[in-house]
Amino acid sequence: MGYAEALDLQRRVARARISGAVPEDVLLLVEHPPVVTLGRSTKAQHLTSSPALLAARGVELHEVERGGDVTFHGPGQLVGYPIVDLKRHRRDLHWYLRQVEEGLIVALAELGVTAGRNTGYTGVWTGEAAATGVGAFLPRRKIASIGVHARDWVTWHGFALNVTTDLSYFDLIVPCGIAGVEMTSIAREHAESHGGAAVRMEEVERVVSDAFGRVFALEPAPLSLDGLALGEQAAGAR
Repeated sequence: MGYAEALDLQRRVARARISGAVPEDVLLLVEHPPVVTLGRSTKAQHLTSSPALLAARGVELHEVERGGDVTFHGPGQLVGYPIVDLKRHRRDLHWYLRQVEEGLIVALAELGVTAGRNTGYTGVWTGEAAATGVGAFLPRRKIASIGVHARDWVTWHGFALNVTTDLSYFDLIVPCGIAGVEMTSIAREHAESHGGAAVRMEEVERVVSDAFGRVFALEPAPLSLDGLALGEQAAGAR
C-alpha cells in the first residue's frame, strides 16, 4: 500500500478509535513502496540525498507528525501501525514505546533472532547477551525503527521491521539520525546464524501479531479493512 494511502487509513482508524466507532485496538500491517519519511525531530543533515536522487531511485519523500528522525520504508519490510487506546492500558507514551519494543523483541526471539534494546535509543537491535549480568545485552545492528504519535491517548504511526529489506536504501539517509548505525534484517541475521534459512513475510506477520497480543494482553483476531466500522465511507481502502 502506498504511504499516503496508508497514512490516511491509519488517521481514519485512529479517529474512529477515539470516537468509539472502532471498539477495540487495531494493528495495521503493511508493506510500502520505497519511501523516506521525516519525523518531527528530523535534522536537515540526516537526509543525505537530494530529492532528485531519491526520485531517481524511485523513493517518495513525506513529512509526517510522528516523533523521531528520518527513516526508510520499502518492500520486504513489515510496517506496523498500532492504533491503541492507552486509556485502556496505561496513559504513558514512554511505557507504550517500551511495549512496542518488547513485542518486536519477543517476535524476533520466536523467529530465531536475538534482539534487545540499545540504551538511550528507541528501537530494536540485534546483538548478544553480555556476560556482565542477567539480562544484559550488547547491541550490534538496528533491525527495527519506531516512531509514534498520539491524540486523546490513541496512538498511530508505529514500527518498521526489516525482514528481507534491501538495506542499501538506508545509505540514502542517516537512519533515525544515529551516526554510524548499521542496519540489518531478519534475512541478514539468518544468513549469518542459520545458513540463509528462508524468511516468509506471512510467518513474520503472524508471529508479530501474536507477540503484540501477548505484550498488550489482547487476543489477536484477523480483520479485513471492510470489517472496520469507521463510521465513514471507506472508499479506496482495500
